[in-house]
Amino acid sequence: MSLEPGTLLAAFVVGLLGGVHCVGMCGGIVGALTLGVKGAQSEESPRLAPFLLAYNSGRIITYTLAGVLTGGVGGFAAHLTDMHHAQQVLQILAGLFMIALGLYLAGWWYGLTRLERAGGVVWRRLEPLGRRMMPVRSPGQALGLGLVWGWLPCGLVYSVLIWSLTAGGALQGGALMLAFGLGTLPNLLLMGVFAARLARFVRKPWVRGIAGGAVAAYGVYMLFVSWA
Repeated sequence: MSLEPGTLLAAFVVGLLGGVHCVGMCGGIVGALTLGVKGAQSEESPRLAPFLLAYNSGRIITYTLAGVLTGGVGGFAAHLTDMHHAQQVLQILAGLFMIALGLYLAGWWYGLTRLERAGGVVWRRLEPLGRRMMPVRSPGQALGLGLVWGWLPCGLVYSVLIWSLTAGGALQGGALMLAFGLGTLPNLLLMGVFAARLARFVRKPWVRGIAGGAVAAYGVYMLFVSWA
């Protein structure tokens, strides 16, 4: 079973729209990258480019690996039960999470914060590993930091991981999370260059409302398709 190109594009767009959340969640980490970069007096310094690329590469690799795991679990569960029924249930679950994610991004409902708190149990064990890599003094350290920080409890990431359960298998789940991760890349790279201006922009209620509303609308579409 392979994913349709439209599904991968949708995952990319969700990552892109989710940038209104990424700026808040990862802004401090991106700012910390400047501390160990010799000659980088501000986040606009070109010396930061290799560090930002390495950090984000590590983060996206972690997302992809997580997608491989969840996609594999979803595919295995589908084979244990009636394939169509299992896929329908998982798609409904994913649609509901997309709606919750849209409301979360827009700032209209924060129920996903409970999921983030649950993920904090694992994160407390991983976070010290990331702190040992700071201050970051090489792109290799930035890559390692990204690999660890990819597990940061995040309702956005968790929602797309639920979606990857419906992908049909490990490779498909990994592809879905890779597309999502690439979608988050423009915002986080821009954040490293125009951090203050971008942060002010994405905090505007209308920006959050449009992004969240679009994601929630896609969740409604997923529900419609699953019930059709």
